[in-house]
Amino acid sequence: MNFLKKYIITGLFCLGSLWAQQTIIHAGSLLDGSSKKVHTKRSIIIENGKIVDVKNGYAKGGEEDQVIDLKDATVMPGWIDLHVHLSGEMNPKAYGEDFYMNIEDVAYRAVPWVEKTLMAGFTTVRDLGGEVMLSTRNAIKAGYIKGPRIYAAGKALGTTGGHADPTSGLNRKLQGDPGPLEGVVNGTDDARKAVRQRYKDGSDLVKITATGGVLSVAKNGQNPQFTEEEIREVVKSAAEYEMFVAAHAHGVEGMQRAIRAGVRSIEHGTLMDKETARLMVKHGTYYVPTISAGVFVLEKAKKPGYFPEIIRPKALAIGPMIKETVGMAYKMGVKIAFGTDSGVSPHGDNADEFRFMVEAGMKPIDVINSATGVAAEVLGADNIGQIKKGMQADIVAVPGDPLKGISIMSDVNFVMKGGVVYK
Repeated sequence: MNFLKKYIITGLFCLGSLWAQQTIIHAGSLLDGSSKKVHTKRSIIIENGKIVDVKNGYAKGGEEDQVIDLKDATVMPGWIDLHVHLSGEMNPKAYGEDFYMNIEDVAYRAVPWVEKTLMAGFTTVRDLGGEVMLSTRNAIKAGYIKGPRIYAAGKALGTTGGHADPTSGLNRKLQGDPGPLEGVVNGTDDARKAVRQRYKDGSDLVKITATGGVLSVAKNGQNPQFTEEEIREVVKSAAEYEMFVAAHAHGVEGMQRAIRAGVRSIEHGTLMDKETARLMVKHGTYYVPTISAGVFVLEKAKKPGYFPEIIRPKALAIGPMIKETVGMAYKMGVKIAFGTDSGVSPHGDNADEFRFMVEAGMKPIDVINSATGVAAEVLGADNIGQIKKGMQADIVAVPGDPLKGISIMSDVNFVMKGGVVYK
């Protein structure tokens, strides 16, 4: 009797699967996120939020199926931005916000920014600093708000007085002596504890500031700020908790320490030389350039009063250099992945980076793959970044051919995340 009951239930389940509603996308042109080939006249079959098949030609759906006509568009995997800061956006008053905004204010302010990012075609992002993004990530997962899938680093790690020291630039009474709890590291013991605290907080990865930064209230934007031993301990401890390490770095010495120590990616990399590029190739380190940030800070640094005076010389010197660095790294064979540093530049303008990367000398197809399959590799994610069977149904489309005119990437007219159409 139990056998008969099990047989009937199994049969009903199979019939239900056959009758399940599917979404079918008719793609005139398809870029799959891994190859450099343009596929034409394809049908993407989606069921329960995942791609179950990709077929030649335009498949006919059943009466209950939803058919989406994108025959005049170029269809791609949802884009991945590997460097965003969704909890803020640069403005002339940004350096005083911590004194009058509560954490709840920061969280609510981020709601329209995360939706803007999704609507711009970015279905996944890596947020590299900001504790509130851990909760925003969870709110998106729970369906409370609309936004991209977020891989969140939480509080970035720095050294005392370094780029990620939250008290740098304050008067002595407010500076105190922050430690691993606040993301400040001095020595290998601190490094280990700081990583474990990020794991306790719920972070998906760890970010360190291996050198000074352009926008920190400090005179040097390129000096090394971690010892190589400290970075090795961060990388080792992070690996034990199944996390990768992203390293903010502008100067050569800080970059080389981070690369040798085993970080997953170098962010910005502005002053990279050929020796450093060769080291990245040797170690398989990914490069996330964030040209958008360089373009933005150069423009704003020319306006007196926009940044504190200690920042302006750094922005004027470093801002113009990133495009040239990207061109060199690309020719040297460094693995380049897409990232904008949005939050420095405005949220929702992320797609401008596609154009900047092409202007730097990259081929359009390589730029697009840098924001899809390559970016997914950086995350260690095997279910996004490509259009093929078994992947999450994260899909975007633009009206035309981005391989002939990359600027069209800013005109995204279709966004699907996890099988749900948002645009």
